[in-house]
Amino acid sequence: MVPNMISLQIVCYIFSILSLRSWSRAELFTAISEVEPLLETHKRIIDDLDDYIQKEENRIIALKKHLSVYKQEHEKAMEDIPNYLGNPINAFTLIKRLTVDLDFIEESIKIGTEYIKNITMNHSDVKYPTLEDLNGAAHALTRLQETYHLDVKELAEGMLNGVTYSTPMSAGDCYELGRALYNEKDYKNSLAWMMVAINKFKEENKPYIFDEVDILEYISFAHYLLGDIKSAMAWTKQLLQLNPNHKRALGNIPHYQKAIREQEAKEKKQQRGDMGDDDQKHRSSGTGEISEYLKERQSYELLCRGEMDVPSEIAKRLHCKYLFDTHPFLKIAPIKMEYMYFQPDIVVFHQVMSDDEIKFIQESAKPRFKRAVVHDPRTGALTPAPYRISKSAWLRDDESPIVARVSRRVGHMTGLSLDTAEELQVVNYGIGGHYEPHFDFARRDENAFKKFHGNRIATILFYMSDVAQGGATVFTKLGLSLFPIKGAAAFWLNLHPSGEGDLATRHAACPVLRGSKWVSNKWLHQGGQELLKPCDLEYQAEAIIRQIPRPVPKTSR
Repeated sequence: MVPNMISLQIVCYIFSILSLRSWSRAELFTAISEVEPLLETHKRIIDDLDDYIQKEENRIIALKKHLSVYKQEHEKAMEDIPNYLGNPINAFTLIKRLTVDLDFIEESIKIGTEYIKNITMNHSDVKYPTLEDLNGAAHALTRLQETYHLDVKELAEGMLNGVTYSTPMSAGDCYELGRALYNEKDYKNSLAWMMVAINKFKEENKPYIFDEVDILEYISFAHYLLGDIKSAMAWTKQLLQLNPNHKRALGNIPHYQKAIREQEAKEKKQQRGDMGDDDQKHRSSGTGEISEYLKERQSYELLCRGEMDVPSEIAKRLHCKYLFDTHPFLKIAPIKMEYMYFQPDIVVFHQVMSDDEIKFIQESAKPRFKRAVVHDPRTGALTPAPYRISKSAWLRDDESPIVARVSRRVGHMTGLSLDTAEELQVVNYGIGGHYEPHFDFARRDENAFKKFHGNRIATILFYMSDVAQGGATVFTKLGLSLFPIKGAAAFWLNLHPSGEGDLATRHAACPVLRGSKWVSNKWLHQGGQELLKPCDLEYQAEAIIRQIPRPVPKTSR
């Protein structure tokens, strides 16, 4: 740009400013004294232009940094897509880059925003995640953190169980993660991520759409919502040191002071033993149902981490053998069979699905994938649930000889009829994908499986991928963890001989910590099994559970 053009732009800029002002006098050129004030205006224009140019340069620098991160992460992803996306941190930051970061770019770089929208955001052949995806990824990271006892600081540095697998998260990543959890009212985990965010924010010194005050506000109010009012007060005062005129913080101070006084008065009252009946009732409350849930949750997490063993009286009876007597074909090609538990019998059949079969089934399922659903116990209708995070599709035997061959193999392995079996369900678990403890059979008061001629008598679960970390199938009553082995299949009966559901088969799919978990299920029903699995004449009430040996924590050895 030539100097004259710059001068012209300055003149136009001055004119635009002056045109917005209301002047009481005109003809400034007629007296030097009237022109002198323009030097101050000129200085202001220079300062404004300096500030504008500096901001534009900062915006370009910020854009270049984002572009550099995008390029680096994309190159890493394309080197090994399944392994890259199988890392929950990578998956979260990818979604975050395509939601919050993209908004930041548009907000920060005004020039070209319309071009970005028109060129990149209106294409019908590309997908963009939603804020719902971002919230889901945030919850997935929290689920992994809690289940596998991961340190938030290590997660933020791209580490899983002490091993670095991904690029460290930025202050913006941590802030958005904490914000998403806060909006979902998960204040405890939100606070943990905000604490990491503020430390990274001070270290990075990068431009963001938020500042230190924003982080401090989340930290202080999260403390308050968690009942730690004194800490909320301390963080609010720290906020006010940076911004003494912050309206919400100023309004919170007297509220916190009042709450602290009430809390201290209550503590003194408790120390004197002068508690009212309501306080005593509240203190002693706690139902057996909650207690049972917490016990199962503890067992579930221990099993997911592989920190429990089956009891010795069970373990010493476990063995492997070749299966050849459930179908004539197996006399030619016996199947490797490994007992994992007795009563209920849980076995793993090894090398029962080939790589080619797995690839075909995966590719056939992908176009049909939908959010996995569960049976509503009241209505029997299928509905999504937060305790089952995966996508699934159903494949019929008559649509492919490969699918039909896999189904026939189920009959060979189990010795059961497939006359009333369900279609092959193919499942891929997402970021931190899991399925909390459940039964495969329908309870007596549940309205399900009417069209399948009876309850689910048996489950066979094919593992179609290895999983680097996590993703085990665990039986919470038995203390048994089955970690995925590609090409293998787990099998168990869901019902007692009487037809009552076996409560000992309660199981769960643990969150996938690293990797991509593919499975397929074949559920067999009672119809057609009358001669193969005759019903026991002795009635067994569902409430009666056999005496199951207590699982053994590995740490006790």
